[in-house]
Amino acid sequence: MSRMVDYYNQFDEWGRLDREPIEFKVNWHYMKKHLPSSGHILDNGAGPGKYAMALAHEGYDVTLTDITAKLVQVAEEKADELNLLGQFNGFHSADARHLHMIEDEQFDASLMLGPLYHLQEEKDRNQALSELHRVTKLGGIIFVAFMPRIRHILTSLLSPEHWRPNNEIDNILHFTQTGRFNHSDEGRFTGAYYFEIEEIQPFMEQSGFETLELIGSNPGSILSDEQWTYWRDKGDNEINKIIELIKERAADPYILGLSSHLLYIGKKK
Repeated sequence: MSRMVDYYNQFDEWGRLDREPIEFKVNWHYMKKHLPSSGHILDNGAGPGKYAMALAHEGYDVTLTDITAKLVQVAEEKADELNLLGQFNGFHSADARHLHMIEDEQFDASLMLGPLYHLQEEKDRNQALSELHRVTKLGGIIFVAFMPRIRHILTSLLSPEHWRPNNEIDNILHFTQTGRFNHSDEGRFTGAYYFEIEEIQPFMEQSGFETLELIGSNPGSILSDEQWTYWRDKGDNEINKIIELIKERAADPYILGLSSHLLYIGKKK
């Protein structure tokens, strides 16, 4: 976990969502569809708080946690900068597996948009879900992010030197069996776990959640920078149409494997 924390200490996660706005816009579209009209929301593994700020701006009471203390500090500074501090009930540096500072059934909805794909051991993923279940109210809505294994297999084949050690086919074949990825290069995205898509729904349901939807947050990530430039050069109207198309098709099960991130939406039973 220390390598993961080191990575996020130097990585601009807020900027990533600005540079890749479709992921945020698609997730936010589906969150608004399922969120209660008001209430107390947990953003667990929030990073610098991009979603937490949007929730606070909508009038929700928000509690924010992340394992990286620097990002928790950034989130609190962002809330202050945006005059949203009054909507927050706390900023906590905390491991998603151990939310000891939070009592049972506190939240009308809970987000966990990062921790699961940094927990390579099954027991740790189960513990994080157990904690999410514990702190969410009965009937509360949960939003959990996953990364699909098939997409990383294809990404490794397309850009092998960018994803070493997956520049060797035997390493890719090993990854297909384990779902675990540890980058060979220091300072790169590492310590990750990628799910088989068909595993996600039963994994969540065995942890006490009822499935509502599973969507592809960003199937547009299959397009290269050059291809996105082509569409951007046609103007904002064209880009907006593309975003609406992706929102419309995000819940299509046939598109899930193309997306770099998936969003599971469920309800605590």
